[in-house]
Formats: sequence, C-alpha cells, structure tokens
Amino acid sequence: MTEERVERRLAAILAADVVGYSRLMGANEVGTLATLKAHRAELVDGAIAGYQGHIVKLTGDGMLVEFASVVNAVECAAHIQRGMRTRNAEVPEDRKIEFRIGINLGDVIAEDNDIYGDGVNIATRIESIARPGGVAVSGSVRDNVGNRLNLIFDDMGEHTLKNIDRPVRIYNVSLEAAGQQPGGAAKSTDKPSIAVLPFVNMSGDAEQEYFSDGITEDIITDLSKITGLSVIARNSAFVYKGKPVNVQQAARELGVKFMIEGSVRKAGQRVRITGQLIDGADGRHLWADRYDRDLTDIFAVQDEITRTIVDQLKIKLLPEEKKAIEQAPTNNVEAYNCYLKGRQFFLMDTRSYLTMGRRMFARAAELDPGYAAAYAGMARCDARLYSLHGVPISVDDILAAAGKALAIDPNLPEAHAARGTALMVADRRAEAVPAFEEALALDPNSFDAHHAYGQFCITGGDFERAAKHLVRATEIRPDDYQSPLWLVQVYRSLGRPEEEKKYGRLGLKRAEEALRLFPESSKPAQVGACAWVLLGERDRAKEWLARALAIDPDDNIAKYNAACTYSLLGELDLAFDLLEIFLQKAAPVAKLWFKNDSDLDPIRAHPRYQKLLELAG
Repeated sequence: MTEERVERRLAAILAADVVGYSRLMGANEVGTLATLKAHRAELVDGAIAGYQGHIVKLTGDGMLVEFASVVNAVECAAHIQRGMRTRNAEVPEDRKIEFRIGINLGDVIAEDNDIYGDGVNIATRIESIARPGGVAVSGSVRDNVGNRLNLIFDDMGEHTLKNIDRPVRIYNVSLEAAGQQPGGAAKSTDKPSIAVLPFVNMSGDAEQEYFSDGITEDIITDLSKITGLSVIARNSAFVYKGKPVNVQQAARELGVKFMIEGSVRKAGQRVRITGQLIDGADGRHLWADRYDRDLTDIFAVQDEITRTIVDQLKIKLLPEEKKAIEQAPTNNVEAYNCYLKGRQFFLMDTRSYLTMGRRMFARAAELDPGYAAAYAGMARCDARLYSLHGVPISVDDILAAAGKALAIDPNLPEAHAARGTALMVADRRAEAVPAFEEALALDPNSFDAHHAYGQFCITGGDFERAAKHLVRATEIRPDDYQSPLWLVQVYRSLGRPEEEKKYGRLGLKRAEEALRLFPESSKPAQVGACAWVLLGERDRAKEWLARALAIDPDDNIAKYNAACTYSLLGELDLAFDLLEIFLQKAAPVAKLWFKNDSDLDPIRAHPRYQKLLELAG
C-alpha cells in the first residue's frame, strides 16, 4: 500500500477577523454587514489582489489569505490597516469596524481549495493576539522580510500558542514608516515607496487612451527596474483610472509615500506631457514640469521623467539600472504607436479588430524589424483569427512569428505567451505548457500569460488551473471583462455557484463600462449576454445579444456566443443553427472549447448534438 501524496508548499498566510464582531452585529446587523461588505469591495479585496494574494476562504467576520511572497503579505496587511484608519477617522467608536491581522510563514498542505497545517494554525493564533487595527507577525516572517520594508517591527517576545507545541516569537508591526517613529530615523536601506497614477488623456479623443496608458505603463516599468524604489504594481494604480482622485487619500490607501500623476495630449506629430511628483502625506508638489515635444522625442521624455524622479528622491542608480532604463523596446516612435494601437485592437477581440490589430503589429515590425513585442502580437492575432474565425493562415507562420519574437528577445514574457498560444492552435499541447510557465516565471504579473494560459486550460478541461490563471488576469487588469466572464463557465463546471455569480456580476460591470467607452465593439455584449441569463435577466440578455449581432452579424465568435446564450435561454434550434456555422469554420482548438463549455450543457441531450460532435471531430 502506498500513501496518497499530498501537495505541500511554503506560503505566507494572512489571517484576519473583525474585532468585536458579535457586539457590532447585535447592535446593528444589517448596517454592520453592509459596512463590512463596503470595506471589502472598496479596500480589502483590491489590496489583496494588488499584492498578489489569494483568498482561500471567508469565515463570516474573517478571512484566510495565501501569498507566495512574504513581503507582499506584510505590505498588504499594512496597506489594509492604514486604509481602515482613514475610513474610520470620523466613525463613532461603537460603530467602527477594525481588523486584527496575523501573518505567518510556514509549510501548508493544499487540498480541495483549502490549506491546512501548523503554518495556518500559527497564523490564526497570532491574529487572535494582534492589537485591534494592528498587524502581528511570526519570527519567520520578520526574518524573511529583513530590511526590505520601511516598517518598524517591535519584538513582543515568545508566546505559547494554543495547540502549538513550541513557543513562537511574535512581532508587532508599526504602521508608521521607520522615519516617522518617535525618536526614530529612517535607515539607509529603507526604500521610498511610490505609485504612478494613470496619466490622463487630454486629447479629447477616447481612442487615444491607449497612448496615455502606454506611457503610464512604461514609466511604471522603468521605475520598477530601480532597486532603491518600492513601486506599486500597475493593477493597483489603475484602479484609479477615470476617477477623481484625492492624492493624499490614494497614497494612504496604497500605502505609499510619494505619488506621480500627469496628463498626455497628443495632436498630430506633437505631444504635451505633464508630470508631478507629490508628497502623499501633505499633498505638496515636490516637482512638476511640462514637456512640449515632437512625437519622436517621446522616449526621451519618459527617460527624463524617470531620471528626474530618481534625482528628487535622492536615489543613486546602479550602472546596470541606468542601462536598463535607457533600453527602450524600440527607438521608432511610429512603431511604438502602432504597437500600442495593435494591443488595444487585440484586446477588443472580434474578427475586424483582430485584423486591424494584426495590421498594426505588422506595421510596427516593418518600421522596426527588431521589435520583439510586435512579432508576438502578430502571432497572437493570427492564432485567434485562424482558430476562431477560420481565416486561412498557416500554423507554421504563426509559430514562426512567435519564434522571431523569442529570437530577438528570449526574456520577453509576451513572446513566450505567444509561443504557448501558437503551440496550442498547432495542437502541440504538451509543448505549450512549458512556454506559458516560462512566461510566468519571467513575469508573474503578465496579463497576457495568465489570460492565454487560462484559455488553454479551458480547452483542456482543466478548470481548477483555468480558474487560478483567469482570477489572476482579472486582478491584473481592472478593465478586463473577458476573464471574469469566462470564470462564470469555469466555476459552473466546478460546481461553485457563489464564485460563478460573483464573477458574473464583476464581468458585467466591466463589460458595461467597455460598451460605454467603445460602443462600436460587439465583444462586451457578446460575452456579457450569457452572464445576464445566469443572473435571471433574460430580457437584458436578449438586448445585449441583439446589440452584438447588429454590430458584428458575420463574426464567427459572435455566432458562438449567441449560440451559448440561446442554449441557456432554452431556444435550442437557434443555438444549433449558429453552432453548425461556427464549427464549420473553427480550428480544432476552438472545437475543444465547444466540447468543454458548460453554457452548452442544455443542448447536449438533444438529438442534433450528435451532428455537432461529428463537425467537431
């Protein structure tokens, strides 16, 4: 007999609960639940996602969260508690919701979407003795964080914890930065923390959003190359896109000392960029400038902004950091502009937009034959046009484009993700997995890699892994509506209705915003129609479906999504007619999606389904 092997891993575990929850519920049950829900929606869940955590389970008044990075776990906890201080500033004492948070680094056993073991038990015991509104951590956490965070750890000595067979040294985390402590001085190893808010598009044209977003992302990327800075990830900062922002409040919510904000106005071959560096504590402008330049100077402006911020914060750049900042993906501004347009079109993901995206990526590669990301974009557009829309493209050409991207830059995550997608449509699935894994090893926060890997897992029926990558994609891009709506069918297949509804609501919220910004795009309405059926809004589903088909009546994937909606609505003949058209054009990989899609479960017992299986091969 052999023992069943269990999955073990080292993880940072964050345990949190509400102080005095029973008292609060006794005083005002409805109000307490509503307030707690608001704190989670507006602060806690976003912070966890931004610091790459995963909520393992909710326990009424608390939660258990797993992080791969212990530094991220501590930063996330400090961020949440600072945010709660601000949110509670004017709330009467008897109505304040305060959290206790405990963090431990230890071995856990993973089973059935839950985690167990001493590593988890110690975290929950530490949480129970943390101060209201505070964070307490184990000695293992303190040792591993070292001096990488600008926080003070107060040694609380060893504690004997219930059902733990050895004493555990516990530290209280002071939420003020080290330099703000009474009598304290910031250590030379402390890193200034900074967030780059999305630069505002001042061009008067919503279609220019791609350009201002691209500049913001490039500045974040350049600052992230500097070891002397702690830079908030794109997904956390872009939560503020399109919203009026109180910079001091945003700084508190993000847990940073400095903020960068700015604007971009692009007109013809001229560009005006403004930038400001702001002290998050008091709102003082430490630096502000305006750049009126030719469009060809855009990379020089980005470099100048980065260097000015470094100078203002008195950070000394290492030689390799100077070199990394100076290395742009291309020096051709027209190629850069075409690439940004291509990426926007690719994300809109209908046949017409994929065709335009492919054209933009090809133009970028023509203008700069050494632009690796442009070839990766070509491969991904061609893969979707071939597999979903039946466009006669050679699979060898798709593989060649991905290979060209890798030959130019073997460390480009998007190139590995493109190769994974190309191998998927070439029906070389075993080779695709290492490509996706390499993309994520190079950049664990690559939206392209998580998004594409999630699709790959759905086509293979691996819904647990699909959920993992699509949840992460949803977290990385606050404007991504496709991943949460795909999660609806993933969680239906897994028999998890709460998650199914949660991501259905989130996806529809994002899809509605996408329809507002891009009313000529049918994709949000295509994928959103099915979710409306799930939520019981049949008329709304039909309205969205009619809108999608009016915009793109000949789009093959629009026909597929319409068939899924009709399937859920019980209008099976319409579903079958559309699926027959889809399957006659679709490549084998798209037919695998058809076979694993839970939206089509209502048609599987129908006699006509056998004909569809014959078409699917």
